[in-house]
Amino acid sequence: MFIRSNGIELHVRQRGAGVPALVFLHYWGGSSRTWHHVIEALEADFRTIAIDQRGWGQSDKPNSGYALADLAMDAMGVIAALGLQRYILVGHSMGGKVAQLIASQRPDGLKGLVLVAPSPPSPLGLPGDVRRAMVSAYATRESIITTVEQALAPDGLGAGDLEMVIADSLCGVPAATEAWPLATSQEDIATLVSQIESPTIVISGENDRVDPPEILRRELLPCIPQAQLHLLPGVGHLSPLEAPGAIANLIRTFARAVMSDRAALTSATGR
Repeated sequence: MFIRSNGIELHVRQRGAGVPALVFLHYWGGSSRTWHHVIEALEADFRTIAIDQRGWGQSDKPNSGYALADLAMDAMGVIAALGLQRYILVGHSMGGKVAQLIASQRPDGLKGLVLVAPSPPSPLGLPGDVRRAMVSAYATRESIITTVEQALAPDGLGAGDLEMVIADSLCGVPAATEAWPLATSQEDIATLVSQIESPTIVISGENDRVDPPEILRRELLPCIPQAQLHLLPGVGHLSPLEAPGAIANLIRTFARAVMSDRAALTSATGR
């Protein structure tokens, strides 16, 4: 389905039922399809909402509006349009940084935050020439395969998932492809992220070459003291495709714990 949010049409995949709802935000180069294995494992227990962020998938592809604040407003518009009253944000890589900004605003209804291989709140620590080279990473089928093999999932993906990644990466418009490495990844929201109060888990692949665990320990975890880090052995940056079962299990356990704690608090306080 399509939902109008922040002045554009966003493509949204909705499946399942149950509380809390899980709202999924994808990585730079991906789409809502990035989460398909994880969602298949969770839809029997939860309502799932996966968004094609602007510039990617089937959503509108404007020539501007790719700052973190724009992406956050897009997602919050979808949440408002669907009337979600109790939800957990699940963000991967770029989507993880967007989710951090949303959570820092402490919106009503947000019950928890799941950050999967997230970009940290600090600027991406790569030289300008490297970031400029990233713009062409998704230019051709061959360059995408090289990017997957050398950076995103060095241990490989299933044939179907690789074809999906290629198609999704080729689908991005130049404005979206350029915005992340050249501008959005350089936004510093560390001070804002320190205001996050939601229960939070961080899921990181031990072999992640893009946002490795040591970077998250140094630049993200100190900003969110309540966050719990979970490491996935032998997994790279595309963990929703490399280890969807492990991620689904962690999300399920976290969601149930968050709602159980909330129920216990409500019972004890009468609120």
